[in-house]
Amino acid sequence: MIRVVIVGLGNCSSSFIQGIEFYKNEKETKGYVRKEIGNYQIKDVKVVGAIDVDKRLIGRDISEAIFSGSNTAEKFADVPKYNVEVVKGPVLDGVADHMHESFQVDDSQQPIDVAAYLKEVEAEFVICYLPVGSEKAAKFYAEEALKAGVGFINAIPVFICSKPEWSNRFKEAGLVCAGDDIKSQFGATYLNRVLVESLMNRGFNIDNLYQLNVGGNTDFENMIDESRLQSKRISKTSAVSTLFKDGKEPALRIGPSDYVPHLKDAKICYININGTQFGNQKFELELKLKVEDSPNSAGVMLDVVRLAKVAKDKGLAGNIPEVSAFGFKSPADKMSETNILKKIDDFLA
Repeated sequence: MIRVVIVGLGNCSSSFIQGIEFYKNEKETKGYVRKEIGNYQIKDVKVVGAIDVDKRLIGRDISEAIFSGSNTAEKFADVPKYNVEVVKGPVLDGVADHMHESFQVDDSQQPIDVAAYLKEVEAEFVICYLPVGSEKAAKFYAEEALKAGVGFINAIPVFICSKPEWSNRFKEAGLVCAGDDIKSQFGATYLNRVLVESLMNRGFNIDNLYQLNVGGNTDFENMIDESRLQSKRISKTSAVSTLFKDGKEPALRIGPSDYVPHLKDAKICYININGTQFGNQKFELELKLKVEDSPNSAGVMLDVVRLAKVAKDKGLAGNIPEVSAFGFKSPADKMSETNILKKIDDFLA
């Protein structure tokens, strides 16, 4: 059993919890990279706690809360009562000024003592699913995880596990951390990296590239505020730009571009690549990808949680390079997508 506490019970958390229930049916064999990671299946992940700030979620069982408030993720599994109530955490910078309608903060309660709560529910890992731009809040929860002796998995583009100072602190505490900024199972970043790697491996030269994303969930609404988007642009751009060596980076523009409410949890990505091929002849690639955003993230997170547990079982601590490179856009050690599964196999062996 792998005991996790989720911070930020939004759309991605909804798909994460639904996924645990969906794959309890042994007949379901599609949708994941590996059925077993180490000795752990998806059904071995247990959500033992949840922290949020929205009054429509606090006090409710997580089986109800994931379908409440502003959550628009598709329902694909029935979730039985967990007997785990959502508790209130500190707001800090977790709610942008323009998001108080979508995230209705509960001012009637004092926030919990997070470290004490993590100990009380006997958590092994905290999953940080806060909104983009929650830098103070994400670092606060990383500190509380350290106090409580709990591993930390960072799904958002606040640079924690990828920074030596944080990784070293978790290592000294004997705790695993993994991050930063979850990389979807087959999302815009992964697809863009695979395309760029494939083109360069086949001798094509890339002159310019753009990747524009639009979506309708609260993640995209939150990123209307450009000040909260800065770290996201850095994370998504570096995931691709680091593929180019020797200072030959082309003109790049990568990142979320608009919020379209009627898309709900759907995300649409447009990728355009221009360059030259054999004989200095021009080529252009234009592609559109449409996916349900939250399940795309949740599948990878369920892999990451199990990989983190394997790392813990091995006695490893701090940032785990293979795990972070597999599951996140901004790992400390960036690896080729064509090699990462081999690295994971070696890690598991």
